[in-house]
Amino acid sequence: MTADVMDQNTGAGAAPAADAIRGKRERIDEIDQTIIDLWLERAKISQEVGKTRMASGGTRLVLAREKEIVDRFRAALGPDGTQVALLLLRSGRGPL
Repeated sequence: MTADVMDQNTGAGAAPAADAIRGKRERIDEIDQTIIDLWLERAKISQEVGKTRMASGGTRLVLAREKEIVDRFRAALGPDGTQVALLLLRSGRGPL
């Protein structure tokens, strides 16, 4: 790759930068897979909690618990944390 030819896969203008970007993208892909795996595990456990709670005569939702989770994510991630928490909660209990 010459300096005046942009790497189509990375958007970089120079080979060393393209190589660095590829390496970082590999790590991003590894992190993404870990997030996906943990998301699925969390959803499964949350569904089990809900089934156990309802089978014992409890409520479908525990709003105080959901608020606690939303607050924790918002504190750690800012406003986007609220959205992440709501998606996590929905994946574990289904839509309301």
